[in-house]
Amino acid sequence: MNESRERIRREREREKNTYTSPRLALRRVLLLAEGRQFREAAAILSRLGPGVLQSVASELPIDLLVEALPHSAHLIETLLNRLISLEIVPRPELQCEAVAWRLVGLLGSEQGSGLRGRTSRLASALVQYSPDARDTVDSRRRQLDAAVQGLGTHGLTADASGSLISLHVAMKNELQRHVEVYKQALHKLEELSPVTVNQDPASSSHQRLLALSHADVERRLIDNKSLLTIVDKPALRQLPTLVSSLAARVESDKAVLACVGQIKRSDPTLDLSDTRPVAGVLMSYSRGCAAVLSQMNEPQPPVETPRSPTDSASDGYHSDSDDSPQHTDRSKLVSQYAAVWSLALAETLPALSALGDLKQTPQLKYKIVFSVVVLSFRAAISLRDRRMNEVKSLLGIENESETSPSLSSFVSSALRLLRTTAHNFPLGDAERTVINQVVKTLSEYRSLSSCGALHALVAASCRAAWALSLHSPPLRIDTDFTPVVMNPEKHVRYSSAGDRRSDLIKSFVWPALMDHNRCVFRAIVLT
Repeated sequence: MNESRERIRREREREKNTYTSPRLALRRVLLLAEGRQFREAAAILSRLGPGVLQSVASELPIDLLVEALPHSAHLIETLLNRLISLEIVPRPELQCEAVAWRLVGLLGSEQGSGLRGRTSRLASALVQYSPDARDTVDSRRRQLDAAVQGLGTHGLTADASGSLISLHVAMKNELQRHVEVYKQALHKLEELSPVTVNQDPASSSHQRLLALSHADVERRLIDNKSLLTIVDKPALRQLPTLVSSLAARVESDKAVLACVGQIKRSDPTLDLSDTRPVAGVLMSYSRGCAAVLSQMNEPQPPVETPRSPTDSASDGYHSDSDDSPQHTDRSKLVSQYAAVWSLALAETLPALSALGDLKQTPQLKYKIVFSVVVLSFRAAISLRDRRMNEVKSLLGIENESETSPSLSSFVSSALRLLRTTAHNFPLGDAERTVINQVVKTLSEYRSLSSCGALHALVAASCRAAWALSLHSPPLRIDTDFTPVVMNPEKHVRYSSAGDRRSDLIKSFVWPALMDHNRCVFRAIVLT
């Protein structure tokens, strides 16, 4: 008994010294962190004075804490908030970018909703400590999205007759046509009359040219017209377009490999086996970036967490979830999304099937409908952000910190107001953006621009996407298109096409709608 009392007395004495000695404080925090007692380590940091805390923060091996995420989230959050509240200057370098990127990887691959609640306050503290972290994550997200979009440029291309074929086959055919034409042109050049071809410079003088007879001019016209007929053919004008497409594909693949290389450097354990689609990796990290950005932008209510050294919950950060409760009208939003699919099924797909341009490519109508939904969500979100930024600029608060209470209150009020006008808010900009992208991408199918059913689908899809994007947290379409086998919880087979005996997914017709990680409207797929 006496021995136990003496050990407790020595432990208390050692903890008292922790508050004044940076070396002992750092040693104690490291010992607790190595034993995965992150809450106890955070409790020590919360009691350190400014000078000791600055010294400990400068020596703390943040890279080890980053590897221990999400269990070490509470410890890192406490350190950041403590440094902020004590207004320590200069702020120690804490590898904020590495912390943010680790959160991106975790949230991108997360299957449950618990992880979001354990990391949300860390993301908020991170952006307060290093405001540049938000811009870094947003820049990464844009790079990843652009790389995923670039993967889609490797599809079929239209040849001189308008048929969709492989780019390399089209280029081979085009070059063969060029070779044949050049051979004919060379042969024709050998047959030109001396009046047309004369190596003597004196024969090309202005005086000699004015002295040509009617027969000479006639002969020269015949020669040049015959040569022009050979080389100036519409079929030969596709090569620059094919070369531009090839250059775009090279750049898109370079962007993909650059993004993957960036991910591998931050996560050496990443599985990049030959069987794993690279698009799945990129979209996973893009989702992670979006999740981290969402957490950084959310106002965080103060939540008291236990600080007692006897707290046994030392295996990580167990905070209450910060996700907002379900709104009563979310079921109406799901019904609105389902109604857009009903419109596509009843009107748009039959109208596209009736277009003469698309009869040679019957599967293309499904890709058009699918693209309309994805582009509508992108256009609606872009319009929402643009309008919010315009109002901020008008009020002179565009440079206000995203975490300031006044700006958070303004954003919440603005979104509430937008939700009340969601049914009649002008979405012409978003609709034109979607139509222009579809028509420009499929420029060889001229009848698309005048298809009334397609325009109606774009309008309905943009309206639904606008309403869905205004709720907090917003409902989103599932952008994980990598599954190759149907999942009954997320996919339903399109009954009018495909092989009903197979569960292998060939393509998506309509994306799933997600509420957090719960599927509220299953994706329509072809098998």
